[in-house]
Amino acid sequence: MTVLATPYPEDMRAHGGDCCDMGSAAIGTVAMRANINGPRLPEMADPAAYVRVDDTGIHHLHMFVDGLQCANCIRSIEGGLRSLAGVISARVNMSTGRLYVSWRPPQMTALKVANTVQGLGYAVSPYDPATVQDNRDKTDRALLSAMAVSGFAAANVMLLSVSIWAGAFSDMGPATRDLFHWISAAIALPAVAFAGRPFFRSAVEALRHGRMNMDVPISLAVVLAAAMSLHQTIYGREHAYFDASISLLFFLLVGRYLDHRARTKARATASHLLGLAASSATVVDAQGVHHLIPARNVSPGALVFVAAGGKVPVDGVVVDGASTVDTSLVTGESIPVNASCGTSLFAGTINLAAPVRMRVTAAGEDTLLADIMRMVEVAERGRTKFIRIADRAATLYAPLVHVLALAAFGGWWLIAGADVETSLMVAVAVLIITCPCALGLAVPVVQTVAIGTLLRNGILCKSGDGLERLAAIDTVVFDKTGTLTLGRPELLNAEDMDPRILELAGALARHSTHPMSQAMVRACPQSEFAVGEIQENPGFGLSGVCANVPLRLGNAAWCDADQQQVSNGVNLELWFRYGTDDPVCLQFADHLRPDAKATVAKLQRWGIHVELLSGDRPEAVSNIASETGIQTWRAQCLPTEKCERLSEMAGDGRQVLMVGDGLNDAPALTLGHVSMSPATGAEISQAAADFVFQADNLDAVTMAVELARKADRRVRENIGLSIGYNIIAVPIAMLGLVTPLIAAIAMSSSSIVVTLNALRLRLGRRA
Repeated sequence: MTVLATPYPEDMRAHGGDCCDMGSAAIGTVAMRANINGPRLPEMADPAAYVRVDDTGIHHLHMFVDGLQCANCIRSIEGGLRSLAGVISARVNMSTGRLYVSWRPPQMTALKVANTVQGLGYAVSPYDPATVQDNRDKTDRALLSAMAVSGFAAANVMLLSVSIWAGAFSDMGPATRDLFHWISAAIALPAVAFAGRPFFRSAVEALRHGRMNMDVPISLAVVLAAAMSLHQTIYGREHAYFDASISLLFFLLVGRYLDHRARTKARATASHLLGLAASSATVVDAQGVHHLIPARNVSPGALVFVAAGGKVPVDGVVVDGASTVDTSLVTGESIPVNASCGTSLFAGTINLAAPVRMRVTAAGEDTLLADIMRMVEVAERGRTKFIRIADRAATLYAPLVHVLALAAFGGWWLIAGADVETSLMVAVAVLIITCPCALGLAVPVVQTVAIGTLLRNGILCKSGDGLERLAAIDTVVFDKTGTLTLGRPELLNAEDMDPRILELAGALARHSTHPMSQAMVRACPQSEFAVGEIQENPGFGLSGVCANVPLRLGNAAWCDADQQQVSNGVNLELWFRYGTDDPVCLQFADHLRPDAKATVAKLQRWGIHVELLSGDRPEAVSNIASETGIQTWRAQCLPTEKCERLSEMAGDGRQVLMVGDGLNDAPALTLGHVSMSPATGAEISQAAADFVFQADNLDAVTMAVELARKADRRVRENIGLSIGYNIIAVPIAMLGLVTPLIAAIAMSSSSIVVTLNALRLRLGRRA
């Protein structure tokens, strides 16, 4: 991918004194309208600076949208953007606040996208984790201050109300009662005006732009309760509801605050990813002078110094120094790994022991960390069948809730013969208690928590509906080399070999990237011999010349080995021939992943059928199948034959998880119901699988399956809870069995319950 250049003015500095974090160039350039929840966000002064352009010319942009309150907000934004010419897709994730848009130019531009969203009444900003987190902290404080004011007012008004209620059974006269009502009004009305701002502003913005959200009926309910109480006080009536209106607002704010904190907790892992990147890098010039520059401005090929204890700012290869590195971001493993000359390091990892210098291979949006973040974004914005159901249900909310409230008012006033005040209070309770938030959060919050949990354990989810498909599997098909095995062969018979032969073979193997050749290089890292005239013959091997003597390294036929010399055993074989000497057999072993047997056994205990499909020799495949306990296996399978077998199983109605190498098993991975691939850091963006795991352990497969099944249960539970809540709560409110205060507590609780239920996915998972 290519990235449009972003200007970095010299006087711009990101939070905490670091230079030029993502989005910092736009921060503070133009004041944005007040955030509907209190604090202000930076405006995207030049949205085009944050656009990514893929190889097909399609433009991609992600932003943070503030002011999302319910599924109607999502529908409004997505519908507004999709109606524009050139827009391919638009998706808002309610739990993270992230908006992703893709389009084809020239019909659409980044500025039009930003203006469209702002025209709908929502604040947008660059998706900069530091800025977004700062705004969330300010939102927390704004909600807390509003909650404190409303709580203090509610306590005092409630004391006055208790006196009035007690006075009803004593000698309190109308004058004293009215005085208490006016004192209550003096306390409650300013408190309602101040503490109700998060709801009132949101409702006004929605109505001003011709749309509805959940804050419209909430604001209407609060205003009606306060206005009705003031009317009662002005005319000296016996009953006023200031205690109900301010207490109602207090409990709504408690619910809003707890919901905000729960959502922040749910999205913490994914949202924190970009914050792991170092904002600056120390570049070493040709004279050895160190220069501190923005990390995303570093060019491939540059030399970068990484101090002990510092974050690695870019992707690269160590060229000087030795240290230990915390690679848990990439592998999910907490044990540090050794790094020395030739070791690949990735942005976001931490250099623990000693300073090193590295040659840059990628920076900014081209790093592994950026790749991981994009995978998380793709997964989070996926539309599963449950999300589509929830979205359709939420579209009915706005008209339905007002119809129900109007019906409740009319029924109590015209049919039941109740007075206007009683009828209004019932209508207010209906407006408050009917809430789509739980349904809107039911799926996204589970998806976000599950993807974040997998990510912390070194498993990347690349597909939006991958978890849903993974939960349904009944069959797992493994590839052998690089999947059940580590894919890093080791030379077995080095001690039996002539050291000179090993050096010659290692010198020739250096010119190939084949795993067997690389294993040969690891076995003989140094050689005094210079080999020239290198030629690689795919499927056979290498040839070269050393001191006018021809060399060959490859299979038995390539090196003219006698067929009787070929062992046909379980070990891998590579042959080397020096001139006209007899060819020498180099034997290698590719060891099983340490927990392969336990992983297969666990899958079988769960009732999942396991098969092994490999292109290797029958002897080797049979040995691996026996060691792991796999009963059904096939050897010498071509890629087409693997695809035929997967198609056959799909035709039999099986839901297959294909686990194979992300590169050479790509056709088979795409044919599985869902797919998973082990991959090194450099291979992540190339893997064709729905899931990619980084560690050497194969238990990533069972961990992902187990979590997917738990996530599926949580989604179903959440949908059941949200639907059940409305089925029970709305009739109760229409029957006049709940007060507005109780309705506020119930409405807030429904959103918090589904979020906390989703957070249960974190329990029992390793960090």
